[in-house]
Amino acid sequence: MTTLPENTADRTFQVDLRGLVDLLSHHLYSSPRVYLRELMQNAVDALTARYSLEPAAPAGTFGIRLYADTAVVRVEDDGVGLTEADVHTFLATIGRSSKRADGIAEQRGDFIGQFGIGLLSCFLVADEIHVVSRSARTPDAPAVEWRGRGDGSYTVRTLPASARPRPGTTVTLTPRADAGEWTRPAQVRSLAGHFGSLLRHPVTFDDGTGPAVPVNPETAPWTRTYPTPGARSRALAAYGEEVFGFAPLDTIELDLPAVGLKGIACVLPEAVPAGRRHGHRVHVKGMLLSEQAEEILPDWAFFVRCVVDAESLRPTASREALYEDDTLAAVRDALAEKLRAWIARVAASDPDLLHRFLQAHHLSVKSLAVHDDEILRMLLPWLPFETTDGHCTLDEFSRTHRTVLVTSSVEEFRQVAAIASAAGLGVVNGGYTYDRELAHRLPEIRPEVSVADLDPATLTAHLDPVDRETELAAAAYLALARDALVVFDCDVALRAFQPASAPALLVDSREARHERTRSRLAREQDGGLWGDILGALQQEAPRAQLILNQLNPLVRTAVTIDEPELARTSAEALYGQAALLSRRPLRPAESSLINRSFLDLLAHALRKDS
Repeated sequence: MTTLPENTADRTFQVDLRGLVDLLSHHLYSSPRVYLRELMQNAVDALTARYSLEPAAPAGTFGIRLYADTAVVRVEDDGVGLTEADVHTFLATIGRSSKRADGIAEQRGDFIGQFGIGLLSCFLVADEIHVVSRSARTPDAPAVEWRGRGDGSYTVRTLPASARPRPGTTVTLTPRADAGEWTRPAQVRSLAGHFGSLLRHPVTFDDGTGPAVPVNPETAPWTRTYPTPGARSRALAAYGEEVFGFAPLDTIELDLPAVGLKGIACVLPEAVPAGRRHGHRVHVKGMLLSEQAEEILPDWAFFVRCVVDAESLRPTASREALYEDDTLAAVRDALAEKLRAWIARVAASDPDLLHRFLQAHHLSVKSLAVHDDEILRMLLPWLPFETTDGHCTLDEFSRTHRTVLVTSSVEEFRQVAAIASAAGLGVVNGGYTYDRELAHRLPEIRPEVSVADLDPATLTAHLDPVDRETELAAAAYLALARDALVVFDCDVALRAFQPASAPALLVDSREARHERTRSRLAREQDGGLWGDILGALQQEAPRAQLILNQLNPLVRTAVTIDEPELARTSAEALYGQAALLSRRPLRPAESSLINRSFLDLLAHALRKDS
């Protein structure tokens, strides 16, 4: 065991209070405005302790009074108060909280603040904090005064009982000149309402120009009684609009008795970008904790914004976020279940609301349905998809198509949609987020329907072959066209299909293009024997197909061209037009081909006219 030298003695840390306040202002608290929240929070905790001491006192007996003019900001409460010993123990020791004191440690869950640093936030706006307090625990104790200064010094003295006739605490700040933004009377009144609108204790504000006004004149709307369910629903919706600034599509009541949580979730009337998460307004024991608490709901619930008040959630040290623990995880799961239950109720009993909800939030619901079998069973048939029959639900689509084909990308759907529709094929665009995976799960809900990925061979099998005489007559043109398009690894075929207005169909896939590009680059880099081997593999890679439509008048004319250069140019132009119709990004070589073929055809037409 190591022994200490004889001259070694225990020492205490030296605290630079100004440096600590700077640390708090830049890294713990989001804004100097939190000073008022911390003072109100301390007052609320003092009232909680007072009611614990006097449980027979009726609710509303004790309260909080705020005062602000151009010279001072004052917060007074009727709470439990402090003795001189308490002041020395708690106000003069950074990090020491009365909420952890002997005798009330077991009640810590009743208090908002438990870290012993809240009072320091006052140094963000003032250089001196003046506290006068009288204890309700020791009625005969005198009032005590504490003055703390930003340089770390403080004084304590006892005062006559007349200085504080009743138990409680008064905190007075003399704001610095640069803190006027946060200490003006109007701003203090606004901040008090912002932080304390749902506090259960009466809070009043006085600016010295008239009678004191209530800060929280009404209780939370979900705690009130209403004459009818409709009146309650309208009141909750009105509160949601007041808080969030939009008229909710619907409101969902949230009630978790196990953690003392109540509130509402407001369904957004418009879609939000995928993955964007709205912050939620969270109060703890009535005091506003955060307006941007994303962690209260799961990621998929971005179609609602919540305002809740909870008893048992733990705030972080800054009291501006929730501490991530098992309780918060359980609350998140329970609230998610509330949202699922609302979706189930709407799906079963309110088709009009369901339709409006899905119009706005189908992407959110799709993301949920991918991982939630219950939501999948309830809502998959009603979710909108892009199909060859237009935008419709899978329920509508499966009534006319017992075999549903799904593309792997948006561009593949664009390539085949018109031709597949004319051929009577039912194709769903699976290129959007979640759509392909969900479409493949349709048989779980509609067993009579089969779902398969769209194979190019499936589509070409539905295109009518031309007669042998026509194909022989077009053979020379097709050979020239294949030679012109070999640079794009594209074969050329002649078929007959609807609509006749479509001159050509380019059948290709992103995967096939990537495979051809990868093999070509590897062959160019390796060369030699390996290049020959890779070249052989390249020949086996899936090739694109330009399918010319014999029913199209332009194609019927093109296949009769006997001038080789003009034939090649027309084939390039048909390829370029088909590539444009596919709406996929063009490669540089394809863009160059489109421009060149257009100019060559224009030059040919001008020469012919002259």
